[in-house]
Amino acid sequence: MNVRQMLLSLFVAVFIAGGLAWAGDAVNINSATAKELQKVDGIGAKTAEKIVAYRAEHGAFKNVEELLKIKGFGKKKLEKAGDELTVGGSEDDKESEGH
Repeated sequence: MNVRQMLLSLFVAVFIAGGLAWAGDAVNINSATAKELQKVDGIGAKTAEKIVAYRAEHGAFKNVEELLKIKGFGKKKLEKAGDELTVGGSEDDKESEGH
């Protein structure tokens, strides 16, 4: 294998690994800080603060769609950010833990 092929292979490997790591990095709205929430497409500083405040007042979100209860967080914002957000483990995970 020549140097050119090795560099190309290395580039492809790094690109694939980076893509896989990024794809699995959904932000948990039940544990994320305001700063972490701002990394999500469509969530700015004010919206992030509202999410954290809502969570502090009402407890953990049961699903991502609950964000619609926050003033200023509409369907368009949910569609834009929804794939990047999670509430954590699935209901099946909770049942297997005895919750």
